[in-house]
Amino acid sequence: MSLYLDISAAVHRRAGLGRYAESLARELADRVPDRLAFFYNAENGIEPLKGLEQTPTHTVALGYKPWRMLVWLGQLAGTGFNRLVPGARLFHATEHLLLPLRGIPTVLTVHDLIFRQLPQHHKRLNRWYLNLTMPLYCRRASHIIAVSEAARRDLMAAYGVPSEKITVIYEAADPRFCRQSAVAVASALARYDLPARYLLFVGTIEPRKNLGRLLAAFERIYREGLSDALVIVGKRGWLYDDFFAALEHSPVREHVIFPGFVPDADLPAVYTGAQALVLPSLCEGFGLPVLEAMACRTPVICSNTSSLPEVAGDAALLVDPTHVDEIAGAITRVLTDSALHAQMRVRGEEQAARFSWERTAEETLAVYQQLVDL
Repeated sequence: MSLYLDISAAVHRRAGLGRYAESLARELADRVPDRLAFFYNAENGIEPLKGLEQTPTHTVALGYKPWRMLVWLGQLAGTGFNRLVPGARLFHATEHLLLPLRGIPTVLTVHDLIFRQLPQHHKRLNRWYLNLTMPLYCRRASHIIAVSEAARRDLMAAYGVPSEKITVIYEAADPRFCRQSAVAVASALARYDLPARYLLFVGTIEPRKNLGRLLAAFERIYREGLSDALVIVGKRGWLYDDFFAALEHSPVREHVIFPGFVPDADLPAVYTGAQALVLPSLCEGFGLPVLEAMACRTPVICSNTSSLPEVAGDAALLVDPTHVDEIAGAITRVLTDSALHAQMRVRGEEQAARFSWERTAEETLAVYQQLVDL
């Protein structure tokens, strides 16, 4: 009998959701190797996670969109998809998609309810689907893991989920995120053609990331001669036309650099080389780049909204993401106050060390233990 973990987001490389699923999978594989099994929806060209090929795995050969429609219809019809997870003792859905199962306890990780909080920043069909399905999935799940206290509060307010049904379990920076040597940084900067002085943003390019205001703040910073580039690491997501239109008419457009996807082998050096990470998101379920940057001893400027204050603690400068003046002012402080810069590096590293995937895995297993005997 197996504990099934849905790693669809990991094998499909879906940004933060994928990092959560993969990191949890690797930690659980170390702790319960004889009881763990993986599940994911597979398409052509999808490969298993490297190093975990020996873990029993079951898949369904459907693309993401038809698969999630089938899951929803199965939930509505009360159909059990048990044959897809043979021998399952428990099933853990790591993204907003809960497999309909009969007689098997289920755990659902909820990362955020941003589709409700910022509906204008979501595609219409995706918003429609999530508004219809999330209340159902939250009711059907045996237990819910929220990745932040902010996400927990949102769940209780939106759907009336009782507090005892929700456990908050934080994410963490992968251990590979740490301060890199000068040689490693120089190599990464040469590889991605980055200048010596740059501000960094890491995340999917989508409206809630607030890149338009970040661009406006960077224009001021560049004009003052404090930085040479804004580096945006992340794939294009959705509804990004307004940002690229603003960039096209910006006086600093030649100084905004898009390296595209940066693999984890290089990302710590890119963090380390940055003057600061700036994450002015309007809303985050967790905000993993905050901890990744802090683990690399890079100062962090982030929003004072949603989960970010609880993740950043007192180690970051918090700003109102709707005020360009605040964003630009915080960046200026970090880049001109050497004592503050040094203090933030130390505090950030200490804050990142408070989170670990080992702890995440242990607390997740404790949730499983509430539902089944391990």
